[in-house]
Amino acid sequence: MTNTIRPASPEDIPLIAQLIRDLAEYEKLSHEVRFDEAALKQHLFGPHPMAEVVIGQIDGAPQGFALFFHNFSTFEGRPGIYLEDLYVRPAARGSGLGKALLLHLAALAQERGCARLEWSVLDWNTPSIEFYRRMGAKPMEQWTVMRVDGATLAQLAADSRDSIAGE
Repeated sequence: MTNTIRPASPEDIPLIAQLIRDLAEYEKLSHEVRFDEAALKQHLFGPHPMAEVVIGQIDGAPQGFALFFHNFSTFEGRPGIYLEDLYVRPAARGSGLGKALLLHLAALAQERGCARLEWSVLDWNTPSIEFYRRMGAKPMEQWTVMRVDGATLAQLAADSRDSIAGE
């Protein structure tokens, strides 16, 4: 078996969409998937890409992906890579493809002068946590992930407009 990693192309949107859906099913979060493939294509391959994707293949067949984007560390004064999603199809687990994807991103981070590579993992996902620990990753136990989305995000944006208009 030969593992290869390649950059995704616009033609990969149906594949990327399916891998995202497969990941959501694995994470028991299918109910959270709301993306539109046209918007996904625009955000990944449009004039101002917001994220990047690499496809992991075994003997030329797509079996996984990593979707990532740059963040920035003010303390380091350098960019980082945030791994939003890493997924390998169940039949391909144990093939080394997940490790190859992570190693690819580590090398990319080094090439781009990044200070770090980081991601989140669900607390219950013990197999992934153990895999990441074997790769040398450390949990950020002093940090809590915060999120604002949906109606709350819209309300904050409206509050911002009201605040600016009222000044």
